[in-house]
Amino acid sequence: MEAYKNLYGNSNIVAFDIGNDCISVKFSDGKIYRYSYKSAGVDKVERMKILARQGFGLNSYIMRFVKYDYER
Repeated sequence: MEAYKNLYGNSNIVAFDIGNDCISVKFSDGKIYRYSYKSAGVDKVERMKILARQGFGLNSYIMRFVKYDYER
């Protein structure tokens, strides 16, 4: 997994892993959630990939738009 930059310093996300049709996100409690095209939708997953790479906004986006749309 790649470390999440957390540029604003207030995220619960510590790392992420980007796949072709999914993104896995590791939170500070150690839990890893996988969001896929199937579970969350193409547009949301692609937006999450952008936010993960830029290092800010991913936690807020997940809480607002895809909180329960994970596969596992």
